[in-house]
Amino acid sequence: MENYLLMTEEQKELVGMLRAILEKELAPIIEEYDELGEYPMHVHEILCEAGFSAAMIPEAYGGLGLSQETLAILNEEMGKFDAGFGCSFSFACGGIKTVLLAGTEEQKQYYADRILNGGISCTCITEPEAGSDVAALRTTAVKDGEEYIINGTKAFISNGPIADTFTVLAVTDKEKGTRGMSIFIVEKERGVKVGKKENKMGIRMSPTSEVIFDNVRVPAGNLVGNEGEGFKIFMKSLVRSRPLIMSFAVGIAQKALDLSTAYAKERKTFGSPIIKNQGVSFLLADMEIQIQAARNLILYAARCADAGMDLTSASASAKTFASEMAMKVTTDAVQVFGGYGYSKEYPVEKLMRDAKIFSIFEGTNQIQRVILGGYLAKK
Repeated sequence: MENYLLMTEEQKELVGMLRAILEKELAPIIEEYDELGEYPMHVHEILCEAGFSAAMIPEAYGGLGLSQETLAILNEEMGKFDAGFGCSFSFACGGIKTVLLAGTEEQKQYYADRILNGGISCTCITEPEAGSDVAALRTTAVKDGEEYIINGTKAFISNGPIADTFTVLAVTDKEKGTRGMSIFIVEKERGVKVGKKENKMGIRMSPTSEVIFDNVRVPAGNLVGNEGEGFKIFMKSLVRSRPLIMSFAVGIAQKALDLSTAYAKERKTFGSPIIKNQGVSFLLADMEIQIQAARNLILYAARCADAGMDLTSASASAKTFASEMAMKVTTDAVQVFGGYGYSKEYPVEKLMRDAKIFSIFEGTNQIQRVILGGYLAKK
């Protein structure tokens, strides 16, 4: 990593520990599990035992309380191995984010304990008819005495097939639009069902499915914040999470550049390595420029988050730039490899497949431009 010398000693130690585990436990099985489309639970458990599941949980609740900057650095390292695994591991711990923003002390400790004891969380917002248009949400939560009854189907939910704790956005007042939505902690044992599992193009190690709530009852105490505040809380959470998730895209791109550079030094045409060809060397140079820019934009957004600054512009900019960079860099990597790059025998085709999702999830890049346009209009 180019910014290795700028890391703190703690960051260097964490990166080294993470890399050692992933090289031993994950690297040998990436091709197999990508083909299967399954999450290697045993690697998840090893990382949990090493303390990485505690990374984003504050020290007050038993976690490590790492900074956003440190989390971004760790995510990039994971992305170099497998972004699908990295995303799922991050999401497994990330369902607590909205609870940390608006939950009670009891809820924060309860959720933290579930994750620290090996639990897997997921966030349930998207529905078949409500992706970018969150106002079209149909999942409902109806108050019944001291309980809420939740009904609805969520779609394209990362970690849906493996999660045991769900953070759910549901409508509690249909007349108020996004101001009538609320957040609930829903444990799987309350009757949550997993629907269709998606057979995805990329990040196949991250399992994605429908999540079905059919008269699922939760205590009123599982409401996070107040009724009607759910949309606002989730949006605030997403602004913080987007740069962190895009760190995986930077990891993908860095891996693609590393592989392309090594190949360009070995592959010969007309008697010399193709890296001597200006067309190829300039392609690699542009990849380097784009990666450096994306990485530093993400680290800037992370530092803004750590400083408690407004993230509207930095988050949307980092998300959009990094995701589009990853798609371009991986496409160019396939070009450097030529016909071999299009073959599954070489790893760059997988990196290209994995890169595409980053311009779609966590809010499409078109939505990010809407956010930025609105931000500039108000500035």
